[in-house]
Amino acid sequence: MKPNRSPKRRNAAPKTSATADAFVWEPGPGKLHPVRKVARLPIGLLKGVEAARDTLMENTRRFADGLPANNALLWGARGMGKSSLVKAIHGEVNAGRRGTGRLVLIEIHREDIATLPLLLRKLRDDKRQFLLFCDDLSFDKDDTSYKSLKAALEGGIEGRPVNVLFYATSNRRHLMPREMMENERSTAINPHEAIEEKISLSDRFGLWLGFHNCTQDEYLAMVEGYAAHFDLSIGTEELHRKALAWSAGRGARSGRVAWQFIQDLAGELGKKIA
Repeated sequence: MKPNRSPKRRNAAPKTSATADAFVWEPGPGKLHPVRKVARLPIGLLKGVEAARDTLMENTRRFADGLPANNALLWGARGMGKSSLVKAIHGEVNAGRRGTGRLVLIEIHREDIATLPLLLRKLRDDKRQFLLFCDDLSFDKDDTSYKSLKAALEGGIEGRPVNVLFYATSNRRHLMPREMMENERSTAINPHEAIEEKISLSDRFGLWLGFHNCTQDEYLAMVEGYAAHFDLSIGTEELHRKALAWSAGRGARSGRVAWQFIQDLAGELGKKIA
């Protein structure tokens, strides 16, 4: 008799265009690259952004349900969880959803914005709902790719497909540097008209969600949340002391600084964190 052999363990099937709910747009070949696992944090770990979280969550749920919703611009202080919030909300909204009912997240890089019309044509007739996401969006002098985004968001003869919504994060409220706006005003014959076309881009976003620098209490709440989530064995007093020393060394307090501190602390304690 042949000896019994335990069945071989099969690796999880790779994500494909039919099964994935997250992609990266690759304009060269004109394809969507499936993302096996989205790099995101549990939404409960994002502190100090509760108002923006609730507003964006409701807007995203409506869109996922096929109801009217607004494009959203998340703007403001660096490292305060703008992109983390988008990814976390995508995961929360999809909890319990199956098949074509799952919201699809597509990341489009800033330098590929000019190819947005091509992407929209690919998505227009799909039965799924698509959330397009561009992180750290901004435009510099002589950059005309913003015109493609303006047309895709509201204008253009085709208009934005009803199954597509656009979320962007930026450090700039009007998506262009303040000095660029001031230069346009000072050199133009009609200063108002000189910048109106460019700043009107931000008007295409129905939701403007501002993110501001956090207080010391909010920063410590972020650190405490991370430490508890990853089960880091350290007293609260020592945790606060180390966290404040870390932020002082960085000269800043933010969600990103809190996360970087937690990674350093976990390494010091010999604890792996996912």
